[in-house]
Parts: sequence; C-alpha cells; structure tokens
Amino acid sequence: MELDFTSEQNMLRDSAAKFFAGECNFEEVKKIEESEQGYSPELWRKVAELGWTGLLFPSDYGGYDGTFTDLVILQEEMGKAVFPSPFFSTVIQCGLLILEGGSEEQKQTLLSRISEGSLIMALAQYEQETDYDPESIAMEAKSDGDKYVLNGTKMFATDANIADKLIVAARTGNAGVSLLLVDARDPGVKITKIPTVALDNTCEVIFKDVAVSKEDLIGPPGGGAELLEKMYAKATVAKVAEMVGGCRICIDMTAAYAKGREQYGNPIGGYQAIQHFMANMLLAYDTSSNYLYAVTRMIEDGEDFERDASALKAHVNGSFRYITERAVKIHGGIGTTREADVALFFRRAHPFSLICGSSEFHYERVARKLLTEGLEAF
Repeated sequence: MELDFTSEQNMLRDSAAKFFAGECNFEEVKKIEESEQGYSPELWRKVAELGWTGLLFPSDYGGYDGTFTDLVILQEEMGKAVFPSPFFSTVIQCGLLILEGGSEEQKQTLLSRISEGSLIMALAQYEQETDYDPESIAMEAKSDGDKYVLNGTKMFATDANIADKLIVAARTGNAGVSLLLVDARDPGVKITKIPTVALDNTCEVIFKDVAVSKEDLIGPPGGGAELLEKMYAKATVAKVAEMVGGCRICIDMTAAYAKGREQYGNPIGGYQAIQHFMANMLLAYDTSSNYLYAVTRMIEDGEDFERDASALKAHVNGSFRYITERAVKIHGGIGTTREADVALFFRRAHPFSLICGSSEFHYERVARKLLTEGLEAF
C-alpha cells in the first residue's frame, strides 16, 4: 500500500506545524482553555484565512477541494498542538452532516460561511439516558403546522457555548430520528458549560418551546440516524488523527525530559525500566499511526472502511491513554501539574477516548460486522 505524501501534503504539514509553534504554544493553549469562551477568535480567524476551515469542502460551496488525507494531516498537527478550537465540531461533525444531507441551499449558505470562518456550529445529540447509537435518542420534536417544537435537554454538546447554530438530533413523530438546524441564540435555548478535567467546551443545552421551521431539517424526516452514522465513520478517523498527533508529541517531550532529568548523577533515560517504557510507547504510536493512514487510504480509494475505522478507534483509545499515562509516570509528580505540558495530553486522553465512541462500543461494532460478513459468506 502506497503511503507516501505529495509535496503539497508535506507543505501542509510543515506550514501547520510552524503556525502552531509560532501562534499557539502550550502556554497560549493553557490561557485559551481557561477562558470562558474556550477558544481564540483571533486564531480562528487566522485558521480560516489559511483555508483550513474550507479544506474539506468542494469549491462549489466555498471550499478548497481538499482530500481526506489533507484533513487527517491537519488534524494530526492540531493534536500535537492540543489546539483548542471549534474545528472538529464545526468543520468535521456539522460540516460533514451538511455536506452529506443538506439541501443545495443549506450547502451554499452554511458551508460557505464555515469555510470563511464566520460560522461556528455544534452538534447536540447525546442525552442523559442515550448511548452512542443514534437510535437511542429519545428527545422529541413535535410537529406544529409548518414547524417543529423542541423541548428537552442535550448533554456533552461540544462548543455549543460559542456556536451560532446547532444541529439537534430529535425524533419527529413516527419518522424516527431527524436533524434540525437551530439558532443557538434562540431565547428558548439555554447553554451551560460543564466543568471538566480536560477544560474543553463541553456543554449542557436545554430547549424550552424552541420553534424550528420544517425547512430547517437537514436531510429527510427520519433520515438523521443514517446521516449521523455516515458522518461518524469519517469523523472517527479524523479524531483518531488528533489523538495520534498527541501520542507523537508526548513521546518526543518525554524522551527529551528523560535525557535531561538526572537521578543519582545519571540521566533517567539511561535506566532500563525507562527505556522499556519508551520503547513500548513508540511501538504503540507506530502501530496507531500506520493503521491510521492505512484506513485513510481506504477512504481515499472508496473502499468499505467502517469496520476498520471502528477497530482503529478502539485501538487508539487504548494507545493514547497508555502513552500519556507512561509519559506522566516518567515525568514523575510534576507530570500531573498545570505547569507540565505533558499534562495537557494526559487530561484529554479519557474524554477523547469517548468522542465518536468508546472502545467497548467499537469492539462490539467490529464483532457485529464480522458476524454479518461471516453469515453472508454461507
């Protein structure tokens, strides 16, 4: 399998690395994540000017006709920088949903605004009693003439506190789960940021008598579950790229620390136990990175990649936790403090392992897929 990158892709990786090194170092990341907004509007504008917010979309909708490999490269660099931004929620989750199921008018209007950086969006899917399966969604959007009325609560809606618009998953009568475009500033929408260890923009969103025009459906009534499945197949791989980037930088930081930190007159990196840790961390990273780009190539080639995407996410969930935990252990007590940059990744390892599905969820999906394939072979 050919995994070489084009000169343009190498330039994208280099330019992204230089941008984050110059504009958003780890000290800046800490300041941003401690702010109420949880992102920098100035950096978001610069990201848009670089064309990254439109990388995924066709030029017909204001985008730049980028490939999925381009997106994975960019996500990996964002992961290395732990860049706090609404890129994943806006461009990947909501952008892919609109690209896949939106009307022509919605694509022209919304995707062009996302591409130029003037629109931030968030997906409101999960509820207190739901899991990762879209079919478990219970919130109802009751029909009332030419509109739907929303009442209920959504949990863990990333970046809802800074969003202009929300995509809300709710049941529309007997049709099933549908996706509705909602103004985040509607007076009936109450958004509360949830305190988390990762200091990310995770929010609770309460809807009270929020009226939504039926023209603001994304896709057909009852088509929401299928659209969410299609979006998550690719979004899962994109999130993995972010995690793999975090794995890489954790290893680099820890190796540098082990070379400089002395104990009993010798660098701790010279001790066999530390060397074993580092070797296992690197092995976990190499396996994850190679698998990531193998699945990315499957997507580019139009192959059936959903089973491999699930296996990849389940694997990297474990690898990211393993690498960040070992990195903290090698750093010692300081590794858990606010001052230690490695802690930025350690605090994100668990919540990232839940975004787009936990390991248990994806292992079950892989097992079901294999069982189905086995039965079809007979």
